[in-house]
Amino acid sequence: MKKKQIEEKYNNYINLFKKYNNYYYNKNKSVVSDREFDELKLKIIHLEEKYNYLKSTDSPKNIVGHRPSKNFKKVFHKVPMLSLSNAFTEEDLLNFEKKILNYLSKNHNHPITYATEPKIDGISASLTYKNGKLVTGLSRGDGNEGEDITANLSTIEDIPKEIDSKDFPEEIDIRGEVFIKNSDFEKLKEKFANPRNAASGSLRQKNSEDTKKIPLKFIAYTFGYEKGLKANNQFDFLNQLSKWGFNTNPLNKLITGVKNLVKNYNEIEKKRADLDFDIDGMVYKINDFSIQKRLGYVANAPRWAIAHKFSSNKAVSKIIDIDIQIGRTGALTPVAKIKPINIGGVVVSNATLHNEDEINRKDIRIGDTVTLERAGDVIPHILSVDFKKRPKKSLKFIFPNKCPSCGSKTIKEYNKLTKKKDAVRRCSSEGYYCDKIAIEKLKHFISKDAFNIDGLGKKIIEGFWKLKLIKFPYDIFKLDYDKIEKLEGWGQLSVENLKYSINQKKNISLERFIFALGIRHIGLENAKLLSKHFVSFSNFQNLSKKSNYDDLLNIDGIGETQVNSIKSFFANDINTKVLKELEKYLFINNASVKQKNGILNNKSFLVTGKLNGMSRAEIKSLIEENSGTTVSSVSNKLDYLITGEKPTKRKVENAKQLNIKIINQNQFLDMLNKTS
Repeated sequence: MKKKQIEEKYNNYINLFKKYNNYYYNKNKSVVSDREFDELKLKIIHLEEKYNYLKSTDSPKNIVGHRPSKNFKKVFHKVPMLSLSNAFTEEDLLNFEKKILNYLSKNHNHPITYATEPKIDGISASLTYKNGKLVTGLSRGDGNEGEDITANLSTIEDIPKEIDSKDFPEEIDIRGEVFIKNSDFEKLKEKFANPRNAASGSLRQKNSEDTKKIPLKFIAYTFGYEKGLKANNQFDFLNQLSKWGFNTNPLNKLITGVKNLVKNYNEIEKKRADLDFDIDGMVYKINDFSIQKRLGYVANAPRWAIAHKFSSNKAVSKIIDIDIQIGRTGALTPVAKIKPINIGGVVVSNATLHNEDEINRKDIRIGDTVTLERAGDVIPHILSVDFKKRPKKSLKFIFPNKCPSCGSKTIKEYNKLTKKKDAVRRCSSEGYYCDKIAIEKLKHFISKDAFNIDGLGKKIIEGFWKLKLIKFPYDIFKLDYDKIEKLEGWGQLSVENLKYSINQKKNISLERFIFALGIRHIGLENAKLLSKHFVSFSNFQNLSKKSNYDDLLNIDGIGETQVNSIKSFFANDINTKVLKELEKYLFINNASVKQKNGILNNKSFLVTGKLNGMSRAEIKSLIEENSGTTVSSVSNKLDYLITGEKPTKRKVENAKQLNIKIINQNQFLDMLNKTS
């Protein structure tokens, strides 16, 4: 698969993940089922692990939950409420355990014992107790900051308000899941789509008396901040929870080995239909707290835990039509409009067809009866066609050779590495010449991680476009407010608010500005790297005057794909005009590098060879924890080359030629005042 196709696919997943994340956490609405929402996260993470050039601040690795609602007071969690990585197969679990053993530098036969717990499909909550008394109850929120819903949580009978056990910690955040039993949900199903939505909606009631009327339950399973906890492992902690008066899951078990995890998983899955609460998988945690501490965290997930999700749902429906959607990078994406069908508790009317090759390979046509599956895509994908039910006058679907928007020729780019054409067909029009691409680029320009202008959403962008009020990004900053005020749905106050919001966002950071431009393959993480490299907008803008972009390859994290995209961007006259016009209206702040006080501050490292008793991931974590940085190649920007067994000779020779200090593992540990 071609890099550009992979990145386009990845970006589509990220954008849809953001959308459904908002619905799921902030609007109490499951546009997709919880299982499929988790499977989407897995899809994104698998792509990131397979292709290390895929990065986004909106990745599930970096995003937990959603921003807290404005209806409740916001409170920071003392210890973030993190999400879990997902597994769907035995192979996923074997890979998970393999990574743990590699990180700990243990033999593959080394036994790992897990505390296993069914994953209840509810709403996460954190309960802070001080001196045995419940003082605060928070929602997950975005993982770092939650909503203060103490009054609502206090109405739940399962939650102890005061604990007088002598071994109860001086202070602790008890965390668990708020849910509604299926038998209780029968009385509420006319008001809510599913039990999870009912629990979420109940906890968000402004009046706790309304929450009190809902039969909410709480099961505890972990802790965040603690002061005085006496427990060495997860299973002992679960037993303590029961002793303190909390409900824990009766299906919790202590299990050693992946084979036994899978056996227990299969047994629990068979029992799902008989349970009075929804579960969507199993959670496995390394039982030993000391090993958990050593393993630590990666992005927003612990290395020592994983959620083993249950299998996906399937359904049969009929294709009513096939629609071609055009993204901001010109990619033509086919979407099947299907007869609405309920899959996993969610009514869906669209199914992704991925690309032209997928349609041809499965011979998918309008009018076909198809089997759909929701297992990783944010909308279902088609597994197969029932050819016996195909209408006699059915016609083969012909993918358009011309862009449905601008009429330009559609092309499949050639991949030099695979020596094959891309599966994705694209509009050959450059940038703003194609209306559909231009509209999508404008939507991206005002998106959350770009200019994020209050009151100027995607629908308004489309409306202003149709009225020819905007065509290019700089038009946003010279809108005809008198004309807007006369439009239906607008008035003096709303126009003044819009004007104020736009003026407020004329001051923007360089990284957000670069991201807002929508340069292909340049996500927010790459925009940050570029902003630190250029420091100022003028340096970035002056790229258009350069013929050599090779210097950009020295930026750790920026590769040829990104450099070629930047070249193409600056080669387009309209893009350079957009930059010049935007400069007239904006104040673009120079990038600033945060000062760090770690003992490795301003020092860069590269590791080559096998380390003794320590993985590269662990040594990288140590470097970053002490304010150092890691690079991917030997250059004059490298300070130290750390060598293990059988180092790469070329790297060592290059380091010697550049007079870079070469040290071994013990010398590095001595720098941290540690012993090997």
